[in-house]
Amino acid sequence: MENILIVEDDVHINNMLCDLLKLNNYASHSAFSGTEALLLLSQETYSLILLDLMLPGKTGVEVLAEIRSNSNVPVIALTAVSDKENIVALLKAGANDYISKPFDNSELLARIEVQLRNKIKSNYKQLRVNEITLDFERFDGFINENALNLSKREFEILRLFMENPKKVFTKNNLYESVWNDEFLGDDNTINVHISKLRSKIAKYTDDEYIQTVWGIGFKMNDLNI
Repeated sequence: MENILIVEDDVHINNMLCDLLKLNNYASHSAFSGTEALLLLSQETYSLILLDLMLPGKTGVEVLAEIRSNSNVPVIALTAVSDKENIVALLKAGANDYISKPFDNSELLARIEVQLRNKIKSNYKQLRVNEITLDFERFDGFINENALNLSKREFEILRLFMENPKKVFTKNNLYESVWNDEFLGDDNTINVHISKLRSKIAKYTDDEYIQTVWGIGFKMNDLNI
């Protein structure tokens, strides 16, 4: 059974979430402050965290920063803040998703399900497509044992392509997925990273793995995938 930590100082909301999770076959623990949440996290492993941003003592953003210093556990932020600037800052700080209060219970459950499914998917240690292997422990790509020496952004772009070999990614898709930010039409940022990624791959193979789909974006080239 998946174990979810609820970090919410409003007793009514916290109890409601506990009841909701129990009804849907999740186990849960409650914390009512950031300090209490960090204490529980030091004692137990959780599958996912529901994190309120407006907490007494340490704020939700501060708690999130401490979580991200040593853990990749999925975090869904519970926020009354709805302006785009604050939401973007929240995602950049490491939140996997957010939901605005007041929220619909069925929507929250759907978001929890998505994050838990993604967590299972990301637990593999390697991903291979033809000659290219992505190693999630060494955080790099390899072609026939030759390290590509990928930057973080290059690794994430290649990961998206390899996990979704038939999908065409627009520049907007790539920017929102890799940079966790809104795409503002700056083609050069995406183009530079794609160009560097292609160059690193081309050092060790003649096959062109990243295909440009003109007028749309990029995809993994179909090399007997």
